[in-house]
Amino acid sequence: MKNSKQEIQKISHDVTYHASRRLDLFRKYDTPSQVEIFFSLSPHVQQTILESLSIKELVAFVDQLDLDEAGKVLARIKNEKKRKSVAGRLKQELKEKSEFFLQFSPKAEFSLLNFNYILLSPNATITEVSNLIDSHYKETGKTPEVLVQEKGICIGEVPTGTLVRERNTAKLKKYITPVVSLHYKASLQEIKKVFNTKNQKKKVVVTDTDGSVIGIIYVDDVLKLFKNGAAEALYDFAGVSDTERVFDPVISKVDHRYKWLLINLGTGFLAAWVVSLFENTLNEFVLLAMYMPIVAGMGGNAASQTLAVTVRGITMGEVSLMNVRQAIWKEVKAGFLNGFIVGVVVAFVSSYLNHSPLLGLVVGIALLLNLVVAGLFGALVPVIMKSFGKDPATSAIIFVTTATDVLGFLIFLGLASIFVV
Repeated sequence: MKNSKQEIQKISHDVTYHASRRLDLFRKYDTPSQVEIFFSLSPHVQQTILESLSIKELVAFVDQLDLDEAGKVLARIKNEKKRKSVAGRLKQELKEKSEFFLQFSPKAEFSLLNFNYILLSPNATITEVSNLIDSHYKETGKTPEVLVQEKGICIGEVPTGTLVRERNTAKLKKYITPVVSLHYKASLQEIKKVFNTKNQKKKVVVTDTDGSVIGIIYVDDVLKLFKNGAAEALYDFAGVSDTERVFDPVISKVDHRYKWLLINLGTGFLAAWVVSLFENTLNEFVLLAMYMPIVAGMGGNAASQTLAVTVRGITMGEVSLMNVRQAIWKEVKAGFLNGFIVGVVVAFVSSYLNHSPLLGLVVGIALLLNLVVAGLFGALVPVIMKSFGKDPATSAIIFVTTATDVLGFLIFLGLASIFVV
């Protein structure tokens, strides 16, 4: 039911001055209208209505409010048993709604939710809005977002710049612009799609089942959480717990790290075994040992770069099974071009230092191919882990650098044994 300001004033007058029929008059309207009527009444009349409504009616009424207003209304219910009963039912709903925020981060919960907004009817005038903004600013020290709702449902917003430009008697309905909204039961993929940096908006309105506003989320806050998640992933890359701190006990540090170090040791033996296959080649041309760390190190660094980009893409919802081939192909091509640049440089340097153009060519080609390997495995490994339901960041660096070490040595020493020795 759509109610104009004049209608709300008339209803409020009837509810106020017909005490014997007050509750019946109030109950005639749907819950969104009841909210509008309630906040137009005097505190005394509001209190009598709160004391007269049933628990079921109070739950429906308070559920229409944002969390800040809901807390204030609940505090005004004098009957402790009744207040706890209403709060208990709402708490269960809030627990369900908190799962929406936990999708961003296990620590997020309602910390992302912001109440820096005011809700108005499309028929409100700019003068009325300005007065409400002024009151909000005096209370919070912040300029609120201006959201417009109709029948309890958010239908858009009015940019604050409009309020300055337009005449005071103008109504908001002429200046409503769309606002991005998310249902609190939205899936993680839907959330990531909205917050993807390519479609970035300043804010997103979180709505309840009935379309009413629960709160707003600022995009910057969400992106910070994603970045924090990426920072935590760096701990995973290194095999370190994100709870570990500099001054933790030594035993605790060892317990966090030794398992991954043992796995890394095993992969190191694999690389050493590959080198042992070319023992005769190294004995005949010892100078090759000088370039082995360069080939392995450059491959590892390039793989770490690719891995970081891919994991972030998976986290932000940009990389999925639908487009993974394209992502891998792009990283392979980037690895080839980077490998060509680095390979040319190292080829010239090694040719000059060792007076052997052939050695320079072999080192250059080995670097080029190893950076292609880095691009391939840096993009492929996290996607494979994700497909198995594992954290794509967890220890991925160990397996990726193993690939660049083993294949890098195999390529470099294999080429050297054919063309140099």
